[in-house]
Amino acid sequence: MRKLLIFITALATVVSTGCSSFGESMTSVADVVPNALDRASFIYRPTIQQGNVVNQEQVNELQPGMSKRQVKFLLGSPMINDVFHANRWDYAYTIGVGSRPSEIRRITVFFEDDRLVRITGDMRPQPESERVEVKKEVVVTVPDWEPGKKSWWRRAVDTVTFGAFDE
Repeated sequence: MRKLLIFITALATVVSTGCSSFGESMTSVADVVPNALDRASFIYRPTIQQGNVVNQEQVNELQPGMSKRQVKFLLGSPMINDVFHANRWDYAYTIGVGSRPSEIRRITVFFEDDRLVRITGDMRPQPESERVEVKKEVVVTVPDWEPGKKSWWRRAVDTVTFGAFDE
């Protein structure tokens, strides 16, 4: 790994000193090394989710006049709670691979006298005519329990103890 980093640093130095065959977008070592590591196929980049996952159904449930407690029940605790603006709650959500987010959503709710007055951001409550009713039917099937086959050691112990240790 150390040799790879030395190679990348040397490559970045060549690119930054004027070798134009690598492209004009890479102008400094600070740009070259992260870009080279991002293009490397052997580096694992996990999918990273940050913030509050707020979907359209939750936003549709918001109504003017709701208390802070009701909003917190629907959307969860706010991501950003500003002490200078106690009547404003910000909900932010990002998802992406590695350090580059592919989706960014923001929702801000405003309160007056601890009641919801307005919503701003990427999602807003839809009118009743545009809402799609999503019914999620949950069916859980539980198979009958069947005891597993006992090992020869367990059968021997049960024979000697007459099954006293069975639960």
